[in-house]
Amino acid sequence: MSIVECVDIKKTYHQGKIEVEALRGVSLSIDTGGFVAIAGPSGSGKTTMLNLIGGLDHPDSGSVVVDEQDFSQMSQSELASLRLHRVGFVFQAYNLIPVLSALENVEFVMLLQGVPHAERRERAKAILNDVGLEGMYDRRPAELSGGQQQRVAVARAIVSSPAIVLADEPTANLDSKTGQGLLDMMKQMNEKKNVTFVFSTHDNMVMEYARRLIKLRDGQIVEDRVKGN
Repeated sequence: MSIVECVDIKKTYHQGKIEVEALRGVSLSIDTGGFVAIAGPSGSGKTTMLNLIGGLDHPDSGSVVVDEQDFSQMSQSELASLRLHRVGFVFQAYNLIPVLSALENVEFVMLLQGVPHAERRERAKAILNDVGLEGMYDRRPAELSGGQQQRVAVARAIVSSPAIVLADEPTANLDSKTGQGLLDMMKQMNEKKNVTFVFSTHDNMVMEYARRLIKLRDGQIVEDRVKGN
C-alpha cells in the first residue's frame, strides 16, 4: 500500500527576476514501510520534494497525497494536524530546543499532541534508550555531540509513531562512523516498527543503506531502482 502518491508535481521559485524550476513534473509513489533515499546534487530538487511530501510547501501544480490525505483538499489547520500526528521530521541542523534537555526535546511533540505527562515521560525515556542515549536524559543539546543530538532528533521524530519520517541530509554534519550508527538505528526502527523513512541526501552511505534509490537531476527523476532488482 502506498503512503505517498505524488502526481506531476511542478514547483518554481522566484529569486528576484530569476525563475528556478525546482521540480518539473515529478510523479512518485512510495510504499508503506519503505526505506527510500532521494538523491542528487545541490539544486536537483530533493529538499523541495521532501518539503512537499511533508506539507511544508505547496506545489504550483500536481497533487500530493500522504497517508491517504490529499493536501490540496486540506486547510492549513488540517495540514498542521497531519504534520503533528502523522509525519516526523529530522532536519540537517537538528533543530533541537537549546534550553530543553534531551528528554524534554523528545517529549515536546507529545506535549503538543496533548499526551499526559506520565505517558510522555515513559515513552520519551524508552525511545532514548532505543537510540542509545540511556542516562543522558537531562543533558541539553550543547552538552551532546553532533551524533548524539541527531539521535535525539530521530527519537523526537519517531516517538509518537508517525506514519512516515522525512530526514533531510541527516548525516551531513556527522563523521562516517557516527553516520553509520545513526543509519543502523533508523534501519532497525524501520524494520521493527514498520515506519516509512524517506531521506534527501547526497551521501553515498545513505544511498547504500536505502532499499530504494531515487535520483533527481534538474528537477526530474533520472533513476528509480529497488536494490537487488
